[in-house]
Formats: sequence, C-alpha cells, structure tokens
Amino acid sequence: MNKVSQESNTLVFGRMNVVNPHDTRQYLYCLKPKPEARSNPAALRQATAIGKLDIVWRTNMGDRGRLQTSQLQRMAPQYGDVRVTVERIPSVVRLEEQFEVGLSITNICERTLELHLDFLGGGGGSEWSGVSSRSLPSLQPGQSTNLSLSLVPLQTGLQTIAGVRLTDTFLKRTYNYENLAQVFITNEKSVEHESFFSAWVNQVA
Repeated sequence: MNKVSQESNTLVFGRMNVVNPHDTRQYLYCLKPKPEARSNPAALRQATAIGKLDIVWRTNMGDRGRLQTSQLQRMAPQYGDVRVTVERIPSVVRLEEQFEVGLSITNICERTLELHLDFLGGGGGSEWSGVSSRSLPSLQPGQSTNLSLSLVPLQTGLQTIAGVRLTDTFLKRTYNYENLAQVFITNEKSVEHESFFSAWVNQVA
C-alpha cells in the first residue's frame, strides 16, 4: 500500500523513492484470498504460505542490491466449526442513528450445524436493535448464510462491534465474538435527525 488511497496516484513517500541513512520505513500489505479459496473455508484454513518478498535497490553510487525473503507464513485463525466474517459495515456513523452490519456465517465442519444466535450487547459504545435471540437456518458443510443486523451507537469515538454469541444446539458449544469490527461514531447530527427532534419539541410545546 504505497499510495495515499486506492483512487490516488500520490505515493506515500513521494516520487523520489530515496531512503536516507538510518531511515526506517514500514509498509502495510492487505492480502485477500483468491475466489476459489474463499469459497472453500476448509482449504483456506490450511493455507499458511503467502509467498516471498523480493526487494531491489540501488545505492547512491549506482550499485545494485537485492534481497529475497524466505517463504512467509501466516497464522491460520482457529475458527472451530463456525466462521463469522463481516461483509458490510459503514466506516463512520452518527451518534444515535441506527446502522446495519452484514455478517456471513459459514459451516466449516463436516456435519450439519443447527445454530442459535444471541446478542450479548453491542460492545462499549453501541447496542443491538431487534430480536435478541433467534434460531438460524440449518447449515450444511461448507454452506453460508448472510445476516443483516442493526445497531444503535450510544458513544462517540472508535467503537468495537461485539456481543454476538452462536450456540451449536447439538454439542451445546458456544462461540462468542467480541471483536467483529470497528466503526467510528461522530456526534455530527444529520438534517433528518435535527428535523425529527425539532418536530418533537414543537409537539411537546
């Protein structure tokens, strides 16, 4: 990620890519699984090799250097029998305005799962809105289901989305998700929000 943004051609360190003596640079890379691996959670869980880095440079005298790393490995997350991923979430939300979070729940074990969903609280700065406990459709091995859940932010700042519990009704095994994603809550009120409260105040008066 050597650009300021995906849409911008402006490089983070400028067009003259020069590293001064004793300088340190840090680069952040985002890796995404290939479509064929994404559709096969069992294979994705076993894939740990992510390739090598090939670094080439020239000194101020024009001498060329090269460094190739060994095979890089990733720590495969331990999902158990269920994998939960966030498919859709806004990055910025206004205080006290309900927003939607899209979750994908995947069965990555070799048996059919009967799951029950419970909300334990949205985390430090938000609360879940809607039915707090319900059963989900049966999931065959490798099958996924998508959920659209609603939250109401109650505190400003960077807040963690948490408080989701899935229970395997057959084995009575529970999975708690306390760090699904993060969203920034701002106290800037929208025009609709102001209009609603103005109308409410006028009615009371």
